[in-house]
Amino acid sequence: MEIKLKLNGRSITASVEADTVLLDFLRQKGCLSVKRGCDTSNCGLCTVLMDGRPILSCSTLAVRANGHEICTLEGLQEEAADFVGFIADQGADQCGFCNPGLVMNTIALLREDPDPTDDKIRAYLAGNLCRCSGYDGQLRGIRNYLDSRKA
Repeated sequence: MEIKLKLNGRSITASVEADTVLLDFLRQKGCLSVKRGCDTSNCGLCTVLMDGRPILSCSTLAVRANGHEICTLEGLQEEAADFVGFIADQGADQCGFCNPGLVMNTIALLREDPDPTDDKIRAYLAGNLCRCSGYDGQLRGIRNYLDSRKA
């Protein structure tokens, strides 16, 4: 099947098998920030933005992206750069494996609500599995980032 989409701002046309998941398609296109963690839609490591909304690419067929805009962390480096330092300062990126999903979900959250409550932050990050940090450092990092933007 032929699909046409915008990937990180670039229009592309590609041929895919009907059963190709978006995660595999994106990795084939060089988007290595999109990670395979569980293959069951439970960890959030494969999160990408489709038309600005976070989706799990491990459970989305590539053909579903036809006609849509897909953004991965590779396409959001500038937007993510400031925020990532705040997460690191809180020790919330111990192994770093969950960071791409965390960053993608945080970007989506802040686009939707530039000043979210802690409960909203927790709700947005609920599907992002982190085995190292316990999530408190991530929440502190996000909160510190938001506070720095107000100053």
